[in-house]
Amino acid sequence: MENQILFDIAIIMLLSLVCGRIVKHLKMPNVTGYLIAGLLLGPCCFNIITSDMVSNFGIASDIALGFIAFAIGSEFKLSYFKKVGAAPIVIACFESFGAVAVVLVTCVLLGFSLPLSILLSAISAATAPAQTIMVVRQYNAKGPMTSMLMSVVAIDDATALIAFGFAASIVKSMESGNGFSIMSAMAPVLEVAVSFVLGLLMSCVMMMFMKFFKKDANRLCIAVGVVLMTVFLSDVVDGSSLLACMALGAFMVNLSSEIDGMIKVANNFTPPINVLFFAISGAGFALGELKSIGLIGIVYVVTRVIGKMAGAYIGGRLTKQDKNTCKYLGPTLMPQAGVALGLIMVAQNILPQYGPMIRTVILCSTFIYSILGPSVAKWALIKAGEIHA
Repeated sequence: MENQILFDIAIIMLLSLVCGRIVKHLKMPNVTGYLIAGLLLGPCCFNIITSDMVSNFGIASDIALGFIAFAIGSEFKLSYFKKVGAAPIVIACFESFGAVAVVLVTCVLLGFSLPLSILLSAISAATAPAQTIMVVRQYNAKGPMTSMLMSVVAIDDATALIAFGFAASIVKSMESGNGFSIMSAMAPVLEVAVSFVLGLLMSCVMMMFMKFFKKDANRLCIAVGVVLMTVFLSDVVDGSSLLACMALGAFMVNLSSEIDGMIKVANNFTPPINVLFFAISGAGFALGELKSIGLIGIVYVVTRVIGKMAGAYIGGRLTKQDKNTCKYLGPTLMPQAGVALGLIMVAQNILPQYGPMIRTVILCSTFIYSILGPSVAKWALIKAGEIHA
């Protein structure tokens, strides 16, 4: 049937809302319910969301992540950074490279291939902001740790891309026997720079349109149009859509006095897109692969979390953050998707002999983090006193 897709989307939306309400009664965040709904509707269970649909709904993921990144970027107020200084950057570096160090050392000590260990450890640096941000929004979390969290997860993507770029260059030189290539190592730095320039240019476009269109309905069209154009152009110029949209939000919040109204209007548009995005993400998980995760997968899942928590704690202590931020920021950084999933293909091309293992480890760990992450983030925010149970 030509209209079958409409029925499928309707079922996805409605079942996701039902599952969200059920898990809410179990004191779990709504996003966990959306993921479970997708899992039930996906190829693993009822197959209403087929494998082809998961691939074809990539546009929904791009839109959702674009708006989530835009919202995160809008938290990057210069007044906040003048107050806290370089603390978010320091903490982001420590939590990212804490994960890299712990995963790398553990894998090497257990006898796994050094090139494989290097690539997996580099991928471990990435944190997916979407699930944690949804928890922050659902419970209206506010406080110093929440503010720090919003900044850290935004910077995290940049540090993860740079870490992977250097790791990829090292592994390529090890596999080919050639020397270390500065140019290939600098590629992710260039990607970050291009993304920020694109974000700046698109913020100018957004402000130009805002001068002539004042009504909320028109502002919504501007927000949607500019964010979608940013996502599209980032792909054209080989940038990161996440970083470009974060940069767009960051420049807007510091250059325009009307950004708060724009964010409010955009937030009214995004709930259906977010529900669809998380349901499709849940449908994409292959439960059958969990049984083949193996020792290296278990090691990766555990050591990445340990590294993130240790790095966030050390970074918090070094930058003199309050006790709760030092203790509970790390657990909120558990989710992994987005950038990490995108790096799977790159890693497989560099080490084709380990391709299936890399794919299985990252996909399975992403599933585990996605199910546990939102509830852990909620627990951490409650312990920090920034949401009420």
